[in-house]
Amino acid sequence: MALLDRAKNTLLSPRSELQVIDAEPATVNSLYAGYIAPLVAIAVICRAIGMALVGTSMLGVHYRMPITTAIIGAVVGFVVSLVMVYVGAFIVDALAPTFSGTKNMVQALKVVAFCATPVWVAGILNVVPAVGGPITLLALLYSLFLLYLALPVLMKSPVDKAPGYTVVVIIAGVIIGFIIGAIVGMLGFSMMGGMGAAGYHP
Repeated sequence: MALLDRAKNTLLSPRSELQVIDAEPATVNSLYAGYIAPLVAIAVICRAIGMALVGTSMLGVHYRMPITTAIIGAVVGFVVSLVMVYVGAFIVDALAPTFSGTKNMVQALKVVAFCATPVWVAGILNVVPAVGGPITLLALLYSLFLLYLALPVLMKSPVDKAPGYTVVVIIAGVIIGFIIGAIVGMLGFSMMGGMGAAGYHP
């Protein structure tokens, strides 16, 4: 299925799209190449353009990021985001037996790609940071709902265990996300776009 159709269906008809995603054959490579990497790339590029050309205001001070810094930040953000996707999938997969689900790394990667879609799509609006920021926060909330929907279908966890599964995945993802973000920050990079700074935590 075309990337745009998958993203649109995920946003507008997530329950029916989950059934399609569940039945589709896939590999880690196909999910990254055909869906995850393109959406993350669009998000980080839009973020870089917005910060370099439009800029943002804080406490009455307008700031535009130097173009070179924006490009470097986008590249780092892209790489870190792809890593975070895999880490998120690893968390989902590792926790599956705890909530009577079935371990399957490809299915877990489908979960992460499915629930991160609203944030990646909202990242397009970061070409205007003042608009993109609030919309991304709303998209993040929708992503958490999609995570709740996806776990029983893709990881075969009983529906009654989905709330607990969702909460534990979110907590673990946030903790690991902060750790990775701190490491990247210590290296002197700025994460822009994608999942970490653009906003995905499993």
